[in-house]
Amino acid sequence: MVLDRAERARKDTGVVRLLIRIGINLACAAIGLIICALVLPEFHLQAPGFVMAVLVLTLAQSLLTPWILKLTRRYAPALLGGFGLISTLVALLLAGLVPGGISVTSWTAWVLAALIVWLCVALGGWLLVALVLDRRTRRKAADRTKP
Repeated sequence: MVLDRAERARKDTGVVRLLIRIGINLACAAIGLIICALVLPEFHLQAPGFVMAVLVLTLAQSLLTPWILKLTRRYAPALLGGFGLISTLVALLLAGLVPGGISVTSWTAWVLAALIVWLCVALGGWLLVALVLDRRTRRKAADRTKP
């Protein structure tokens, strides 16, 4: 009985952490796209497809990153440091297929947008995950020590 509760609590914590990470990735991707629209004149973001573009970008990035990492390791180890940028660029290209979301008129803007979004997702995700999950972990630890 005690093991069942502990196992259930561990699974619940894992699910909550996953949902928090998904939310953070979505927020960071949205911020990255907005920054691209503000900074890059060739990058256009339309309101009707914005949410779908963020969802496609985040999902594609989550699914493509492990696959591109595996391919990079196997066929182009010299590019290993840039696999995150490559997966972000591919995810942006897929998100660009969503009608009414993203439109980019130059390859330079695609590359710069990939860099901006990658930085936002990487740095924002790192900082927010550290803040949110660390605060949550400390709160749980404090709750456990209370009588």
